[in-house]
Amino acid sequence: MSFTLHGISVSQGIAIGRAYLIAPAALEVAHYLVEPNNVEAEVIRFGVAQQTVYDELVALRAELPPDAPNEMGAFLNVHILILHDELLVKEVIKLIRTRRYNAEWALTEQLECLAKHFDAIHDEYLRERKADLEQVVERVLKALAGLPATVVINNTMKRDTDEMIVVAHDIAPADMLKFKTQIFRGFVTDLGGRTSHTAIVARSLSIPAAVGMQQASLLIRQDDMIIIDGDCGVVIVDPAPIVLEEYACRQSKKLLEKRKLQRLKFSPAKTICGTKIDLLANIELPDDARAALDAGAVGVGLFRTEFLFMNPHGDLLEEEQQFNAYRYVVQTMNGFPVTIRTIDVGSDKSINSRNEFEVAPNPALGLRAIRWSLSEPQMFLTQLRSILRASVFGPVKILVPMLAHACEIDQTLALIAQAKQQLDDAGLEYDPHILVGAMIEIPAAVIALPLFLKRFDFLSIGTNDLIQYTLAIDRADNAVAHLYNPLHPAILRLISMTLYATRQAGIPVSVCGEMAGDPTLTKLLLGMGLTEFSMHPSQLLLVKQEVLRTQLKSLGKPVEDILASYKPEEVQAALDRLMQA
Repeated sequence: MSFTLHGISVSQGIAIGRAYLIAPAALEVAHYLVEPNNVEAEVIRFGVAQQTVYDELVALRAELPPDAPNEMGAFLNVHILILHDELLVKEVIKLIRTRRYNAEWALTEQLECLAKHFDAIHDEYLRERKADLEQVVERVLKALAGLPATVVINNTMKRDTDEMIVVAHDIAPADMLKFKTQIFRGFVTDLGGRTSHTAIVARSLSIPAAVGMQQASLLIRQDDMIIIDGDCGVVIVDPAPIVLEEYACRQSKKLLEKRKLQRLKFSPAKTICGTKIDLLANIELPDDARAALDAGAVGVGLFRTEFLFMNPHGDLLEEEQQFNAYRYVVQTMNGFPVTIRTIDVGSDKSINSRNEFEVAPNPALGLRAIRWSLSEPQMFLTQLRSILRASVFGPVKILVPMLAHACEIDQTLALIAQAKQQLDDAGLEYDPHILVGAMIEIPAAVIALPLFLKRFDFLSIGTNDLIQYTLAIDRADNAVAHLYNPLHPAILRLISMTLYATRQAGIPVSVCGEMAGDPTLTKLLLGMGLTEFSMHPSQLLLVKQEVLRTQLKSLGKPVEDILASYKPEEVQAALDRLMQA
């Protein structure tokens, strides 16, 4: 019987193949009290299992093939850190010694406790790291039970089809490595979102994927014929012959288009009328800089530095560690500009022991981003010095997130000046003319633009948060995610106001949110006056293709019609006309 499942689109493309199901490992374990004289032996048993998992993860990391995505090694490192996290290990040992729980019981008890804290985190990326914690615990439980750590690919299944589509409740990075050596076409998972590790790896491999499918692993049977429409986040199970034929045709067209896109890699990004457009990349980790260059980016428009600190303790790296990471990116980009955003953390994502697992009542509106940095000036100064020192090795810009108040701007610029003075006193070099910019991601910042235009060298519009704060919608909340709309009239007007004001003031501006990487919105942003886009490297050639097809003079009237529209159907109709311009 044919049916369709709807989830979240995280990696575009079409995959057609047979389902290969991975049954989730049950976390239901035996609960019993250890005899008093056996308590220390139980602690040792837990330690042995922990060491076994550590050895497995280190071996997997060492065996990473040269063509493995950079993200794969990063996620294995995260799992190694979680495995030794004191909040996990010490509490498990404490439960064994004080309550005489067996190791499995103590481990699942502490997992449940930590999972509640993750559920309360507002940030989508950090909230989804709960899956990493669960996967590490699962590996330790398997080690305690003497079971194999990774999934085993059924040889019969491999012989039956070379178009395997993995269907699972969730997929651990270690299991991703197993699949890397097999022939497979896509992923379907019950859990996950746009920033889950499955989504990130799928994008890096350019493999169609649909996540957040809820009950997919229960509804899809082994060897079912399935279609993944990665563009829409749709999975079609047991499709009718005519549907299968249609998607096979669409798949062939997409593969042909993908090959054609590669020809654009070294083409200058210019409109038909000759206007130069800068297409830059967003990166999370230092190794991502290589992918940015490979995609043809002419710089890094957003280096999200908080991803450097995704360890169980959330500790900021020491100055030398940060400096080395930033220097690596600058040197890898080989003369192209690198915009480094200062750490964007908050009361919803603890970064020091003082606030360990303390969750604010409304973290999205609490002590986050620059507010947090200003509350921790020594940590902020450490990062600023690291960024400044890296500016010796190539063009670097400092980008400050979530500014809204004049006092925040004053304090931030004062701390940058202090960091420069500290480097002068230490005899360390930096670019004294380094550019400093601000993120425009709060409606108040748009309304108060003159304040920003006077104080900063450049601006960057963060559309993700701008949409969230303007529409009062958490896009990670399934109950309201359907209302998260980049084409809402209020959003378009805020962006248009910002682009117009910066153009009048002669201040450079970019867009670095997801809107920048959406090719269906490229002409709209160009028509509003945008000339600098920053996006995930995988989207760059699609956006470049739209740039090369654009005649700016033809965009004026359609863009005016869009900005004058209020009803969704009117906006969409005007956008359709714009796409044909």
